[in-house]
Amino acid sequence: MSEAKKIAVVTGAGTGVGRAASLALMNTGFTVVLTGRRLDMLEETAKLGPAGKSLCVTADMTKPDSIAALFDKVKATYGRLDVLFNNAGMGAPAVNFEDLSLEQWQAVVNTNLTGPFLCTQHAFRIMKDQTPRGGRIINNGSISAHAPRPFSAAYTSTKHAITGLTKASNLDGRMYDIAVGQVDIGNAATPMTDRMVNGPGVLQPDGTTKHEPRMDAKAVGDAVAYMASLPLDANVLTMTVMATKMPFVGRG
Repeated sequence: MSEAKKIAVVTGAGTGVGRAASLALMNTGFTVVLTGRRLDMLEETAKLGPAGKSLCVTADMTKPDSIAALFDKVKATYGRLDVLFNNAGMGAPAVNFEDLSLEQWQAVVNTNLTGPFLCTQHAFRIMKDQTPRGGRIINNGSISAHAPRPFSAAYTSTKHAITGLTKASNLDGRMYDIAVGQVDIGNAATPMTDRMVNGPGVLQPDGTTKHEPRMDAKAVGDAVAYMASLPLDANVLTMTVMATKMPFVGRG
């Protein structure tokens, strides 16, 4: 099936990496269901892409009923789903490990781990029963799936867990021709990373703060579009896309 007939869902599509991936997918030919909590931001993403290649659907990744309604809408509108990019995520305040509250921990887990788990379940149900059968799921893992920053226990734990979810769902999806992969992103230039180049910069493992190099988020969007364009007999299990000069290799 050509990309012109394929349907993709991108969570967190209103800003940053989600917007970049949505635009790359639309420009490749996919029709993209843009999902997030703020309709105005989704509509802005839609306007930046080709006309007629997107549908804006608000959804809250912390609410199972909202996630279910999203995928019901996708199935009712298009009758199939070819790609899911589990991108929406959040972090907790940068506090000492022992001061992180249970509520702050659970908020990150609900958004970064339980949300993608539920989205993947719904995608499985659609993909295994459609014709042609199968599809692709791409998870946003982050560099934190490999190495933490200081005071990031909740975020880092969920991103390590996403790696497990990627591997387990890739294995369980084989029988349905569902390929699952992960893109680990480092220092993409988005509003979330503006702190890396403003003020004192970001905290380093040695206790100092410094500015860090960033890369254009378009590089991430293009990587997601590449992964999405592969035939289902090929899969990128993990891909790291990072600012070349960011302090990751040798971090700590």
